[in-house]
Amino acid sequence: MTTTKKCLNEWNATVEALGSGKQSILIRSYNTYEDSEFLLYPTHSYANKKIVPDCFRDECKEFVDENLLPERDGEKTLVKYYAKVVKTSEKSKSRIGALNKFHIWTREHVVSHMDNKKPYVWLLRVYKLDTPIMLKRSRGMVWATVNEDVELKGTPVISDKEFKAIEDSI
Repeated sequence: MTTTKKCLNEWNATVEALGSGKQSILIRSYNTYEDSEFLLYPTHSYANKKIVPDCFRDECKEFVDENLLPERDGEKTLVKYYAKVVKTSEKSKSRIGALNKFHIWTREHVVSHMDNKKPYVWLLRVYKLDTPIMLKRSRGMVWATVNEDVELKGTPVISDKEFKAIEDSI
C-alpha cells in the first residue's frame, strides 16, 4: 500500500481539468519534483483576482467558471485526485502553442510564468481517489504536505489507450 502526505498546490480549475481528462500536462519552469506521486491539492486564493479570465483559453472559460472554487469545510479542502509524473521533457517556448490540446491555459499565461526559463512539460497520469478526503495542508507555494497519510488507490481518469496516444503525441 502506497501512501503520501505530499501534495502539489494547483488552481482548482486546473485540478478539475486534470481530474476530468481535459488536461494531462503541467508546464513548469523547472524539471524537478520532490516525489513522482503526489496528491493534487486544489487551491482557491486566485479565484477573486482579475487575472483569472485571461489565464484560460476561451473555449475553456465555462469549465473554469464552473470549477473556480474547490469544496471546502473550514480549513480543509476536498482532495479527489492524485498524479504520477510519467515523463518530463524540455520544450522551446515556440512549441507551447502546439500543446494547447493537452491543457486549458492560454499560451500567454504559460509563457509569462516561465520567467525567461525553459519550459518543462510534465506528463501526468491522473487517478481519482477511491475515497476522496477533506484535508488540511501545510503552507507552501507549490509543494506542501497534508495533515494525514492518504492511500494512493484509485482509478485512472482516462483509459490506457487514450493516455498512450497522449504520451506518443508529446
